[in-house]
Parts: sequence; structure tokens; C-alpha cells
Amino acid sequence: MREGEITGGCMCGMIRYKVTTTPSCSTICHCNDCRLACGAQSVAWFSLPVESFVITKGNPKTYQSSNNATRTFCHECGTSLTYINESRAHEVDVTTSSLDDPEQFPPEKQVYEEHKLSWVKV
Repeated sequence: MREGEITGGCMCGMIRYKVTTTPSCSTICHCNDCRLACGAQSVAWFSLPVESFVITKGNPKTYQSSNNATRTFCHECGTSLTYINESRAHEVDVTTSSLDDPEQFPPEKQVYEEHKLSWVKV
């Protein structure tokens, strides 16, 4: 990977993206919506301005996951990719594990810890 290049995509390779700026923050979310959407005990996200997230291959499927939020995923393999809350419509959260190098952005904080599953240790 070239210096400064941030890329990622889905598991099957149908969707590819690049990030054109350094993320503003990275978190692990324990909310029920994220857990259900991704089928995991929690989800690592990084956040950046929506214009800094560029799809370079494919066309992710979009769905409304709640009254104020939309998510995208690969319609072929199911990889969860993004989350946008209309209260922060200028910002997109991208699943950290969809990065080619998820080690680039380790989580800085955890959110909704009060909703974490009882067996999850933080």
C-alpha cells in the first residue's frame, strides 16, 4: 500500500472503496442495532466526512436500519460497510474490519457500553 492510501472492501471483492482523509475517530459500538446489523458482539467503526468515502468498484446495497439511519452492505457476500445517521448526515461510519489493513485505526473508545452483552469484557 502506498503511503497515505486507505482502501478496503467486502469479503468477496465486489465492492471496493478508498478513503481520502484521515478518519476523525474510531470506536467500538455495543448498541443492539450494530450487533444485529453485523451479527457480532460489537462493531468497530471509523468516522470521516461523507465526501471522503469513495466507492471505487461495485454498488453496495443500501437499507434503512432505523428511523434515522441507513447502512450499506455487499449484496453478494453480506459484508457490512457503512452507517449514516441523519443527525450526522455529513459523516459516514465505516466498518474498520472492511479495511485492507484494519490495524491502521485501532479503536480509541467504546460507545454504548451499557448495552454490551454480559459476557463481553471491555
